[in-house]
Amino acid sequence: MTMEILFGTDKISKSFRNPVVALGNFDGVHLGHQLIFEQTKQAAKDVGGESIVFTLEPHPLKVLRADACPPLITPFKKKMMFIEKSGIDVVICAEFTREFSAMSARDFVKSILVDRIGPHTVIVGYNYSFGQGRQGGVDDLRAYSQEFVFHLKVVGPLRVGNRTVSSSVIRELIERGDMPEAARLLGRHYTVLGKVVWGTARGRLLGVPTANVEILNELYPKNGVYAVEVLIDKKLYHGVANVGLNPTFGSNRFSVEVHIFDFNRDIYGSEIQVAFIQRIRDEKLFGDSGALIEQIQKDVAQAKRILSSETEHYIEKS
Repeated sequence: MTMEILFGTDKISKSFRNPVVALGNFDGVHLGHQLIFEQTKQAAKDVGGESIVFTLEPHPLKVLRADACPPLITPFKKKMMFIEKSGIDVVICAEFTREFSAMSARDFVKSILVDRIGPHTVIVGYNYSFGQGRQGGVDDLRAYSQEFVFHLKVVGPLRVGNRTVSSSVIRELIERGDMPEAARLLGRHYTVLGKVVWGTARGRLLGVPTANVEILNELYPKNGVYAVEVLIDKKLYHGVANVGLNPTFGSNRFSVEVHIFDFNRDIYGSEIQVAFIQRIRDEKLFGDSGALIEQIQKDVAQAKRILSSETEHYIEKS
């Protein structure tokens, strides 16, 4: 069954059947979010209802304080793909505007949640906040659940090893290039979505043709060389990627270039996904192209060793 996506609360024109509603931004759709979705689906099943995710688009900080908004882990398209994969029935994407931000916590619950959706149950994470200036918290929502008569379930923090799973922790791990640890908290490898565009063709001249990828994601791993998996037309390939500035050639333009193993197709203009498995090294300045080619050969060999032991594949093939 295909997940239904409703854009804007004014598009809610139907009555839901015993709706169980998860509230949140869900950037990253990490293991903590996935736990909320699982509990939402189960609660809906228990009451013969529909599982609904209510989220905001764009991210509130992009509207209120764009300079303070961190790079998002998951672009909207990927977030919808991951939520659909989790088995949720409906996503409601409320348009976040300054007018929306001025709504009080009580008005949000009454005019949006209760009057438009009519929840049987609401499910939130332990640190959920809402309403003007994020004035409302879990305790407020509990009080409103009694006033407006719906059930409330609060999902506590999820720990993996010695870390509490959160978008901010995952973002920090990706930015410092710790891809295995980020994958543990995400429940999949960190993946970027992008289009293959024309580059300098320098890789082809060096004997290692690369796909220059124009990334849709906002969050990039730390500059360097990575072992990667690449999804093209629902087929998975292995490769090695350089993230950064290519200092040997004096470039000051950021790029993501991927050399795909055993691949010889023209994919310019194609949309591909690149999953970052493990960081191999920093970018380096080489004295000449010969030294660079020698290092690339070492990088390829190391990437193949890393990827040969990789048994889990988390790229969404939808």
